[in-house]
Amino acid sequence: MKRSLYMIIAALFAFSSCGVYSFSGTSIAPDVTSISVARIENRAMRVNPALSNQLTESLKEKYRKLTKLSIEDMNADLEVEGEITNYEITSMAVTANEVASMNRLTITVKIRFTNKKYPKEDFDRSFAEFEDYSSSTSLDAVEARLVDAITEKLTESIFNATVANW
Repeated sequence: MKRSLYMIIAALFAFSSCGVYSFSGTSIAPDVTSISVARIENRAMRVNPALSNQLTESLKEKYRKLTKLSIEDMNADLEVEGEITNYEITSMAVTANEVASMNRLTITVKIRFTNKKYPKEDFDRSFAEFEDYSSSTSLDAVEARLVDAITEKLTESIFNATVANW
């Protein structure tokens, strides 16, 4: 029993001391110490005025909470920049009377990620997330809640792609 416990403790120390893996799911090399998150500009045809700032700050907060990276304005080891390319409402489930019973709000963000120390990890990719809502409800009534949920999903996807290598 004691031997098993010692082996488990030794394994935990081995994984945590290598500096590459952490219990938050990130895989950041030990020599990467900083990240910059540029303001995510809103280039979509339909604009939610709060979305750009909300997404930018959500990303910064995610990196602040789950990594040891310092948040820099520029000249960081890692750089995240991008733009909101789509903010779209589409009809989903159509009833027998050819009326939509559900609508979907989809937000698409194009992200450019640069790793100055390990350029093979650079990418330029789009991320899209959505939330559905009843067509009997106006978008104005649910938009803030939907945007919050979509922003959380986008932040998680971007975080995972940049520092968790998922």
